[in-house]
Amino acid sequence: MINVLCFGDSNTNGTNPAGGRHPREVRWTGRLQRLLGDEWYAIEEGLGGRTTVFNNPIEPHRNGLQALPGALITHRPLDYVIIALGTNDMKAMFHADARVIAAGIDMLVREVKITDNRGAPTPRIVIVSPIYIKPGISTSGFIGFDEDAVELSHRLAGEYRQVAEREDCLFLDAAQVAEASNLDRLHMDDENHAKFADAMARILLDDRDRRR
Repeated sequence: MINVLCFGDSNTNGTNPAGGRHPREVRWTGRLQRLLGDEWYAIEEGLGGRTTVFNNPIEPHRNGLQALPGALITHRPLDYVIIALGTNDMKAMFHADARVIAAGIDMLVREVKITDNRGAPTPRIVIVSPIYIKPGISTSGFIGFDEDAVELSHRLAGEYRQVAEREDCLFLDAAQVAEASNLDRLHMDDENHAKFADAMARILLDDRDRRR
């Protein structure tokens, strides 16, 4: 079994821009499982509001760096770890620019590398830069975002890519394959979950083929 940990935020958890939560078969993690087949196991670890390294006093338990070690130990041995975070780091309260957010991603990558994988090789890591936040986010009802987050979301991919190259990680720029819904300007609808899953499946399957 090829174990894949999908560690992310509300777009991994499956927040539906129309309200509620997408069902498992709609969420990109569930679609990914079907695309990869029975030899793979896609493990969903998504939490709304999760950041890379920041503590949110309004929404506790959202610090990704604090949560990641437990997830790694729980599900080991792992073959792949997908890190899909950064959207919530763009909230105004954190005052983080693209380089700071990418530094948070770098810390998560290093955590994966130093955590014992039950004797197995270190998992391959996929860094995912987020889909773009759309204009109007400040009035969407999600606490903490201002309009500066829209421009900031367009600057993350370049910084994330540098981390991926430096740390020998795989990379997906989610904004090139999917987009946020116009309903809430932040979350993916079912069509975009499908697009994201397709892109992720190609990355994983191609990498597995290369490493055989």
